[in-house]
Amino acid sequence: MHRSLANLTERIERALHERLIPALYRDTEPVHVEAAHLPGEPVPAAEGLAMAYAPFAVGQPWGPAWRTTWFRFSGEVPARMRGGRVELLVDLGFERAGPGFRSEGLAYTADGTPIKGIEPRTAYVPVARPAAGGERVEVYVEAAANPRFDGSVSPLGDPETLPDRPLYRLDRAELAVLDEEVHALVLDVQVLHQLALQLAETDTRHHTIRRSLELMLDELDVADVSGGAAAARARLSGALASPAVPSAHRITAVGHAHIDSAWLWPVRETIRKCSRTFSNVVALADEYPELVFACSSAQQYAWLREHHPTVYRRVAEKVATGQFLPVGGMWVESDTNMPGGEALVRQFTQGKRFFAAEFGVEPREVWLPDSFGYSAALPQLARLAGFRWFLSQKMSWNQTNRFPHHTFWWEGVDGSRVFTHFPPADTYSSELSGQDLAYGVRNFAEHGRSTVSLLPFGYGDGGGGPTREMLETARRVADLEGSPRVAIRTPAEFFAEAEREYPDAPVWSGEMYLEHHRGTYTSQSAMKRGNRRTEHLLREAELWSAAAALRTGHPYPYAALDAVWQETLLLQFHDILPGSSIAWVHREARQTYARLADRLEGMIEAALTALTGPGSVPLTANAAPHERDGVPALGVSAGHGGDVPAVSVRSGPDGTVLDNGLLRVRLGPDGTVSAIRDLVADRDVLRPGTAANVLQLHPDTPNRFDAWDIDAFYRHRRRDLTGVAKIVVEADDPRQARVRVTRDDRSSGYVQTVSLAAGERVLRFTTEVDWHERETLLKVAFPIDVQAAQSSSEIQFGHLQRPTHTNTSWDAARFEICAHRWLHVGEPGYGVALVNDGTYGHDVTRQPPGDVLGAQPTTVRLSLLRGPRYPDPNTDQGSHQFGYALVCGAEIADAVREGYRANLPVRRHLGGRAVAPLVEVTNPAVVVEAVKLADDRSGDVIIRLYEALGGRARTRLTASFDLAEARVCDLLERDDAEIGALAPVAVEGNLVELALKPFQVVTLRLRPARR
Repeated sequence: MHRSLANLTERIERALHERLIPALYRDTEPVHVEAAHLPGEPVPAAEGLAMAYAPFAVGQPWGPAWRTTWFRFSGEVPARMRGGRVELLVDLGFERAGPGFRSEGLAYTADGTPIKGIEPRTAYVPVARPAAGGERVEVYVEAAANPRFDGSVSPLGDPETLPDRPLYRLDRAELAVLDEEVHALVLDVQVLHQLALQLAETDTRHHTIRRSLELMLDELDVADVSGGAAAARARLSGALASPAVPSAHRITAVGHAHIDSAWLWPVRETIRKCSRTFSNVVALADEYPELVFACSSAQQYAWLREHHPTVYRRVAEKVATGQFLPVGGMWVESDTNMPGGEALVRQFTQGKRFFAAEFGVEPREVWLPDSFGYSAALPQLARLAGFRWFLSQKMSWNQTNRFPHHTFWWEGVDGSRVFTHFPPADTYSSELSGQDLAYGVRNFAEHGRSTVSLLPFGYGDGGGGPTREMLETARRVADLEGSPRVAIRTPAEFFAEAEREYPDAPVWSGEMYLEHHRGTYTSQSAMKRGNRRTEHLLREAELWSAAAALRTGHPYPYAALDAVWQETLLLQFHDILPGSSIAWVHREARQTYARLADRLEGMIEAALTALTGPGSVPLTANAAPHERDGVPALGVSAGHGGDVPAVSVRSGPDGTVLDNGLLRVRLGPDGTVSAIRDLVADRDVLRPGTAANVLQLHPDTPNRFDAWDIDAFYRHRRRDLTGVAKIVVEADDPRQARVRVTRDDRSSGYVQTVSLAAGERVLRFTTEVDWHERETLLKVAFPIDVQAAQSSSEIQFGHLQRPTHTNTSWDAARFEICAHRWLHVGEPGYGVALVNDGTYGHDVTRQPPGDVLGAQPTTVRLSLLRGPRYPDPNTDQGSHQFGYALVCGAEIADAVREGYRANLPVRRHLGGRAVAPLVEVTNPAVVVEAVKLADDRSGDVIIRLYEALGGRARTRLTASFDLAEARVCDLLERDDAEIGALAPVAVEGNLVELALKPFQVVTLRLRPARR
């Protein structure tokens, strides 16, 4: 008897890996191999099958990075395999690190029907069960030579820097008989051994299991594993038959395969990953009727429908049987920090519309296991879109503070709540191992109040999904002593039970800030600017197209807008917009943003031309929700500049002074802003003795994930850019003065323009950077002379307040924060806002440190650029332009107004007539976010508005067209009694009266009277 526990563990594991697993297959038979190599991009299966194939040998190299090789495997099942489960085994040169990250393939029949994916853990193709002998075998495999990225700097993420050498070799191609008794024995041993390792040595169950395993090994004839497998299994049957205790924790296991819509591979490869994984799933679903597989991202279903219709039909069949589950209801699993409010709405509406149209289903759970933190706007938007539940696990990545709950109510900035669950195993890619199951139970924060948790299982990130081994494991741990009870069920079944069991779960209020991946607010600057600009162009295109359709009968571009929205939403995926993908992904995204901008500009021009009619009257179109220079919000008119004093300019050896009667701005000889005097408030805006608009460089070498992370120690060293190559003062326009400052530093160049316009308490800045730094963080600093206990940052449909101090570890961890168009700091009676036109990363600090008597000023900084080397070694190298502005004496309402103004510049247009706004609101606290025609093409007008200041507001909305009806609807533009009760409206003629609660979002459906 083995008294050493370590020795027994070694004996079990050696037997598994050297005796049992190698005996899984027997009686192998080589097959004939031929190959055809594609020189470029993938081709449809019909073309791949029709290529000229040449003989190819096992052991021969194939596949330069990102290339495709088509293999043809042919042969005949020999008579000696009769009665066995015959499979074709293919090893494309796999490493055992996991599926989905290197070589992988999709197997086809000779007529082009997809069979299943070929990946490291599922490297087989079914041939016959049972075999009759003599069956002809002809299998084609579309093999992708996807390179693996291990965190080091690599040229393999850019097609322009790829070496032309094979990455892989074909290591195996043969027919074999799967010994099903040995396979079952391997699973029995693994389940029991993994379970025993998780049990305490004082637990009698631990010793019972290990004694059973020891007796099994003592009797196993290693020279004839197949012949003794049944007897060996009998030795373990008692240990496997012992049921779980009545109080055992219950786990809902859900098949899953998190497939990043782009990351360490381009979008075109994601399309193929989906086909491989989903082929695996539908094949497994035939064999294992209990399998349920949760898959979010309508985009991935849409790709499958377009590129692999045969697989798509099989998926649709499994959706109908309840085995393949559309979940989440979003277009992609998007980032939630940076997309604008309307974009998050469209993630939900585009996703839900697709699932309803294609499958007749409507998910009730938001499914975002891997996004990098969660906006406080999400609970309200989720509820307004018909969701009740929310799932993630990413908060387990926190670096500083452990998130305190696994099952809880999440409360948004407006007070809306969604029932939320984080799988306590801290993974979305479980193998259902004993370690995952036991850790999930130990880690669960709600013991004593809740007895259930959820566990997604299946290989993820690069795809793969569940395997037959996982499903066999699930059968063994369904009711097993020492283990939690595991049942494969749907997420909806889990959530309904969990909410029923724990209705008074604790509440987490506000954002779920991920204490990790803070660099994603800044990496790949073009993603941020492209997203921001596209979102606002979409707003304009919908607004002017709706107005033109209603006023002139101009065709509303439903399909074209849907197509642009879907491409925009794809680019908000949580590794594209955050800037954490390979160079290939971001190059394509930049091209897409440029193409979308052209399409939207065309729609806007066509709509404005139809609206204003022919003519040469200079008109101004204002798509912003606030009046500007005499042009009404959401309207078109000639406008007027008004009579305002000119801007004076005085230059001398001590710098330049700009004065418009509201602000007096001094620029020092180094080109930085040395003072701002608010003449209206009679106070300094900047802390005396400091300078603003100062470019600051920090070393940026995070510990782990380059593109993802900014680590706090970056602040230990800083260098200010104050050297000047040239200063030019432009004062020829009395309505606006500019100072242009040119700086050169190391390999990079900087041009900063400071401008002050007449009649504004706003100082505007443009910074152009020719960036050639790496592993360097560029910020621009504004030391504001206010003692602000908190900052207010714009989020979707509102704003969020965060402490500026570091009293707690939670406060200190928020050293880099996300804001949309503006960030505001203030003290009672005075505030300042920093608005921007395309950046998201900020930090706000109380300065200076040390023993100081009196008020502590507040420094606000924008993060402009980084230079991470992984996964894109050339991140952001090249030219960039940033626009931002300091709004002095600003209340929150001023910040909201100027934020829109910075991102929605007026348009000049020659036409024949002014255009009244479709709708107007009377309360400045109520902001119109979207004006569009209804998705159902009824001609109804959809108005989305929200309360922006965090208070209660009553407003009157006036339509400039005759109203037949006005009612509140959900985000999918449907009637909903609960939502309608939250925002009752009174309608009289063309007037709609409504009252909004703090940060409430209201969607109005206006039905025009037909004439």
